Amino acid sequence: MNITRIDSRGVDRLAPLAAEFRATLLSYKGIRARADLNAGKEELLEFLEAGFPVFAAEEAGEYVGYLVCRIEEPCLWVEQLFVAPKNRRKGIASMLFGRAEALAREMGEETVFNYVHPNNEGIIQFLRSKGYTVLNMIEIRKPYKGETLTTTIRVGDKVFDY
Repeated sequence: MNITRIDSRGVDRLAPLAAEFRATLLSYKGIRARADLNAGKEELLEFLEAGFPVFAAEEAGEYVGYLVCRIEEPCLWVEQLFVAPKNRRKGIASMLFGRAEALAREMGEETVFNYVHPNNEGIIQFLRSKGYTVLNMIEIRKPYKGETLTTTIRVGDKVFDY
């Protein structure tokens, strides 16, 4: 397994994973979407143009996972961490996340901040295994047009539609 930092030359190869990541996120909201390759490519290019470090895990000549970090001194945020479903449970996410933690240490920090969708049990359990826990964030917005809120979540003693 090789973890490399990506520049614009690697975007075309990485775009399918970025597109699959976006479709997966929408599925947590009950929205069925196809992976949009062009949107994945554009998003990766935007990250790179903004100076976000992007890393890819490569195995046998194929990208199997990726990580996008955002640095807002003094914090390092993981914007995206995704491993192709057929390549999960092989330590790839741990290697990628380790790269984010190393960047944070290089900045003199001891933690990485993460945005996590509350229905994404996989990443929640992954982060818990690394010693991370919920700090203090909740996102509040109007539902998207056509979005149906089907569940609720509890934060402290408050219950929110979700």
